[in-house]
Amino acid sequence: MYIRLLDTFDAQVYREVRLRSLKNDPGSFGSTYEQEATRPLENFAERIQHTKDQFTLGCFDDSNILVGIVNFARENRLKTTHKGNIYGMYIEPQFRGRGLGKTLLLALIERATKECDGLEQIHLTVVSNNESAKRLYASLGFAVYGVEPHALKFDGHYFDEDLMVLRLAKLN
Repeated sequence: MYIRLLDTFDAQVYREVRLRSLKNDPGSFGSTYEQEATRPLENFAERIQHTKDQFTLGCFDDSNILVGIVNFARENRLKTTHKGNIYGMYIEPQFRGRGLGKTLLLALIERATKECDGLEQIHLTVVSNNESAKRLYASLGFAVYGVEPHALKFDGHYFDEDLMVLRLAKLN
């Protein structure tokens, strides 16, 4: 297994994994398979174009197949540039439980802290009943600071989301 920054050449495989994530875990994401399946490949290529403040990492197996993805975006307004956000975290089901999610997130945190001067905290949201993801995030130091009731609605069912933060720098 290895982790690397995705670029526009990875758009097709990123699209395939992203669509599978939406099919396999529809309650875990703000978007839906139906919304994203109709988007052109260029949309996915644009999404994974990277800068120092925005990037997508991919985890590849020994056969060079993409099996995990995670996205990072730093806030870009003057008063919020000390914050960044993790979103779209996904590991293919057959590769879960092997520590790949943790390795992928550690790589993201390392890259974000090196590339983003002044970054003090990283935020994410997770569906409140996703206990395995919450345990993973907590093991890396993320802490719940709030809950958004009925944050998502899918097929007539509501999902609450836990708001989590990882503090990277001591705040004044």
